[in-house]
Amino acid sequence: MSPVSPVRRREILQSLRQGTVPDGGLDALAVGIDKFAGAIDEDLVAVAAGGSAFKAVRGEYGAGKTFFARWVEQRAMARGFAVAEVQISELETPLHRLETVYRRTIEELRTSAFSKSAFRAVIDAWLYGVEEDAADALGAAEAPAAEVEKLLEQRLATVASSTPQYPMVLRKYREALESGDAATADGLIAWLGGQPHVGAQAKRFAGVKQDVDHFLAMGFLTGLLSVLKGSRHAGLVLVIDEVETLQRMRRDSREKALNALRQWLDELDSGRYPGLYLIVTGTPAFYDGRMGVQTLPPLAQRLHTDFGDPRFDNPRAPQIRLTGFDMDKLVEVGTRVRDLYADGASSPSRILSVCDDAYLRDLAAAVAGELGGKVGVSPRLFLKKLVADVLDRIDQFEDFDPRRDYRLTIATTERDEVVRASSADDVEL
Repeated sequence: MSPVSPVRRREILQSLRQGTVPDGGLDALAVGIDKFAGAIDEDLVAVAAGGSAFKAVRGEYGAGKTFFARWVEQRAMARGFAVAEVQISELETPLHRLETVYRRTIEELRTSAFSKSAFRAVIDAWLYGVEEDAADALGAAEAPAAEVEKLLEQRLATVASSTPQYPMVLRKYREALESGDAATADGLIAWLGGQPHVGAQAKRFAGVKQDVDHFLAMGFLTGLLSVLKGSRHAGLVLVIDEVETLQRMRRDSREKALNALRQWLDELDSGRYPGLYLIVTGTPAFYDGRMGVQTLPPLAQRLHTDFGDPRFDNPRAPQIRLTGFDMDKLVEVGTRVRDLYADGASSPSRILSVCDDAYLRDLAAAVAGELGGKVGVSPRLFLKKLVADVLDRIDQFEDFDPRRDYRLTIATTERDEVVRASSADDVEL
């Protein structure tokens, strides 16, 4: 396990206390997914070279889909990629309304330098690079505005052919910045990011009338990829999470969403999105059930993968399977968290001796037992109890012994959350 900084250690442990997946430092917790590293890295290399890639990830609740996605994001950022994670929901981010997916992508955009909402910083860096390159081409300290705009148009020529609004508004955004009109610049960057209800004055300045709709959004995604490449990023890893929620939508909305996903994959294959690595996560019921992918045969054919003995699962296949946790994996990740905690504790030896491997196995078995023996759905709750109820107390109270002083209790809300999430695919609305 690679060394973890004190700040990252604190962030990881705080996320585990809250029962959530940490945003970084995931190599310290990765158990059972090393077999995918080679194939994922191959995809990232191909995408960075100007290609595009797609991966469908399947796993039951608790199998680690969100963890896996963030692990990929972390590997990608280390290679210079920008990343974004979008959760599909029926009301706020329906997959068939791609303008909402694009908007969330922009809101969630992250790079190694910016933790969130990195869009404006990326745009500004790209414009600065265009200005520098235009000046260098002339052998001057600064290039005239006309030369900068000419180079801007050249670099967005592919985008302009299908979505001329993107370079047009970028040009006007730069003009607003140059003139010191901050309000207009703010409005235009919001419009480029797909935000609705942008002020009329800013749109008039740029010569646009409508908000970003379904069709503009996909052209704008191409523009984002061009800007990322021009600002020295390797590409974009876009994770579409929780697509199984499509099963709970009305039939017409579900069919539109599945068709939108099929079209997206076709466009990836056609080369429309160079520099995009699209990852979709869902449960087995979404991929195999009658309310999911199987209702659209062309999409089902694209994603079909034969799964047999898990030992021989192909990490290069279009669909990969996360097999989830068994008791040994649960204890292993508990051991890693315990050791990570001990590295920053006031008395590491006490942490390691009081919370030894035998106790970790007992606690894991107790949590799984409280959940009806379902080891696969227990990792988050197990780690939450381990950090907040056991390790924190060992660290703070010298006479605390979890075997004597701690009795595992799982609140009704915690149990209901696990049961609700793990049985969501069986609920037909």
